Amino acid sequence: MTPHLTRRLLAEFLGTALLVTVVVGSGIAAEQLSPGDVGIQLFENSTATVFGLAALILLFGPVSGAHFNPVVSLADWFLGRRAGRGLTLSHVAAYAVAQLAGGVCGALLANEMFDIDAGLSTKDRVSEGHLVAEIVATAVLIALIFALARTGRGAIAAPAVGAYIGAAYWFTSSTSFANPAVTVGRMFSDTFAGIAPASVPPFIAMQLVGLMVGVVVTSVLYPDAGEHADDVVLPHSN
Repeated sequence: MTPHLTRRLLAEFLGTALLVTVVVGSGIAAEQLSPGDVGIQLFENSTATVFGLAALILLFGPVSGAHFNPVVSLADWFLGRRAGRGLTLSHVAAYAVAQLAGGVCGALLANEMFDIDAGLSTKDRVSEGHLVAEIVATAVLIALIFALARTGRGAIAAPAVGAYIGAAYWFTSSTSFANPAVTVGRMFSDTFAGIAPASVPPFIAMQLVGLMVGVVVTSVLYPDAGEHADDVVLPHSN
C-alpha cells in the first residue's frame, strides 16, 4: 500500500463517516426539535445533508475524489477500465472497506454526540415502492456524477450532487439512501434516520441494480465517459 493510497483511503473513511454523522445527527436533532411533525423533521434532515455533503466533497474530493459510496467506486472502475482510467478493482475493494467502516463509525459518533444508546435500528423500510426508489435514486446519482465529469463541470459537483440528494430525499419514497456504506451505517442508530438490519440487504441489492442502470444510461448518453473516470466525483490524483 503506497502512502498516496493511504491518504486516499483515510479521506474516504473520514468523508463517509462525517456524511453519516451529518445524516444521522441531523435526523436525531430533527426528532428532538420537531417531535410529532415528520414533514419538518425530513426538511431539517435533508437540508443538513445537502450542505454537509457539498462541504465534504469540497474537503476530501481533491484527495480521493470524494466517492463516499461503494457504488460510485464500482462505476468508476467499470466505466474507466477500458481507457485505463479511474480506480483499479483492488482499489475499489479498499475504498469499499474504508467507506463501510466510515459509515458505521459515523453513526456511532452521532449517537454519542446526542447521548443515544448504541443499538441496531428497528425501523423496517422495505416495501415495493422503497426498493424501486432505491434503483431510481442510485441510477440518477451515477449518471449525474459521470455527466459532470465527462462535460468538464466537475467544479460544480459538490453543489450539484448535494442538491440532487436533497431533492431525492423528497421525490423518492425511500428518502434516497443510494449508498451501501450509508445504508449499513444507518443500521447502527435506532433513530429517525435508522434502518432495520433486515431492510439492509434488499436496499443494497436495489442500489446495485441502480448502479447497473446508471452505468447503462451513462454509456448510452456519454460513450466516452470512462476516459474521465479520474475526475469522479472531483478531479484528483491517482
